[in-house]
Amino acid sequence: MIEHLKVHANGATFHIARLGTGKPLLLLHGWPEFWLTWEPVMSRLADRYTLLAPDLRGFGDSDKPEGPFGPEQHTTDLLALMDELGIARFGVVGHDVGGAVMQPLARRAPGRLCGLFFFDFVYPGIGPRMAEPDRLSQIWYQSFHQMAMAPALVGATRDSCKTYIGHFLKAWSHRKEAFDDMLEAFTDNFLKPGNLEGGFAHYRASHAGRIQMMKGAAPKLPAIEVPTCVRWAERDPLFPFSWTDRLSETFADLDLALLPGVGHFPHREDPDRAAAQIATFFKRIGWE
Repeated sequence: MIEHLKVHANGATFHIARLGTGKPLLLLHGWPEFWLTWEPVMSRLADRYTLLAPDLRGFGDSDKPEGPFGPEQHTTDLLALMDELGIARFGVVGHDVGGAVMQPLARRAPGRLCGLFFFDFVYPGIGPRMAEPDRLSQIWYQSFHQMAMAPALVGATRDSCKTYIGHFLKAWSHRKEAFDDMLEAFTDNFLKPGNLEGGFAHYRASHAGRIQMMKGAAPKLPAIEVPTCVRWAERDPLFPFSWTDRLSETFADLDLALLPGVGHFPHREDPDRAAAQIATFFKRIGWE
């Protein structure tokens, strides 16, 4: 049975779903998601790891931020959260927003992390390619999320929220049925007070950095030394595999491979394979 915890850390209350026994793995969701997106992977790994799937601040049943709230702020939250749980060292799995958070987390507290496992995410080496015309037609929502009226428009009715959130879950998946049985639950989640604004707060906080990256002016940072595994989805309409060509500039110890036959949400589209890839990596680096 999944436990649902309320943990106070860094001046806020966080909801965490916990399952399993063994070494801890922290699972970081993307947008438009919350902890529930990880449930299929959690059930498959519970016999070997303690899985901790928090709702990031702004999402799910965690407290909501006041104003923009990005990866650096989420990093502070997560370190405080793990302190409150008494967990000194852990592995991290994430994608999308979670992948954006994992980078400052690894730079700020490398000694606390045994390894990083990513599905598709944004990193500085993508650079101006994010602004190419065929990409702009895919990432329009990131600009829309800057607008004060966006939460009111999306959340005007249950149907409008379901249509908006459902669009991304289906359009970004290669296996289109991946969220069919979860769409009502995801709609319920984003209709909770503050959850649309809370999710959009990430994009508001990340906007300036995104523009810098598109201009090719992202700051040059030292490569992350924590052992890293990236499994990049073959059919992700947002982030093509060709964009992985500069990952080694961000990650010094990199295991990169293509993950065939899935889109932006491998953990939902093919949880058997996603869980197996996660377990193989952490076993290889001795986290078991």
